[in-house]
Amino acid sequence: MTPPEPHPAHEPARDPGDEPTRARDSDPGSPTGSRPDTPPGSPAGGVPVLTGAGAGAGADVDPDRDPAPAPRVRRFWAVRRIPAAVLAALVLGGAGLLLYDVAAVRADRTAMAWRRELADGLATRPLDDTWVVVGAAVAVVLGLWLLVLATTPGLRAVLPMRREHADVRAGLDREAAALALRDRAMEVSGVQSVRVRVGRAKVAVRAVSHFRALDEVRADVETATAAGLDELALARPPALTVRVARPPRKA
Repeated sequence: MTPPEPHPAHEPARDPGDEPTRARDSDPGSPTGSRPDTPPGSPAGGVPVLTGAGAGAGADVDPDRDPAPAPRVRRFWAVRRIPAAVLAALVLGGAGLLLYDVAAVRADRTAMAWRRELADGLATRPLDDTWVVVGAAVAVVLGLWLLVLATTPGLRAVLPMRREHADVRAGLDREAAALALRDRAMEVSGVQSVRVRVGRAKVAVRAVSHFRALDEVRADVETATAAGLDELALARPPALTVRVARPPRKA
């Protein structure tokens, strides 16, 4: 029988190619089993960590920096097709009739009777004549009305909503807003009926309570309608007024 060989005091050095779990160019201080392509600072699983510009949205956010300003919300402008069509028809008809009469006079024909009477009246009537004053007043009123239509947006029944995106505009009809607030107020215990009137600057809520204390009902109705008004996401939230009363007594 051959005696067993004595165990060496020191294990002989291995060939670099015999290490299957450690890369040749890896850091000797790295734990065994780490991937050779794992960058410094990455977790052991090899998942890359985003740093600098590639990090998450909260990585480079300055706490002192102001948030991006919200897009400015403007009221919706009315198309006003009816006033524009009426004005265009009147101007077109008057200009066409006057042009025809002028062309007829140039062709050695007599002018129309209405134009002769109008010219004689303007030449003979004084400025303080009643019909002259009435005609001037009507012209001024029509001119002011057209200026108001041209400089005001109109569409008072549509309330602009907050703009979360610059390319999207939304509006809410006042009747729909009143119906939503009415439903929220009707959920309050003790409320028998509710009437809601929504304006551009004010919301008036009138509730009728048939039981519970009026102060408690008023506070609950105000809380519910205020929460509902905030959920409407209006750009300019109107002021809220709440009134609660008892139902009228039957005779």
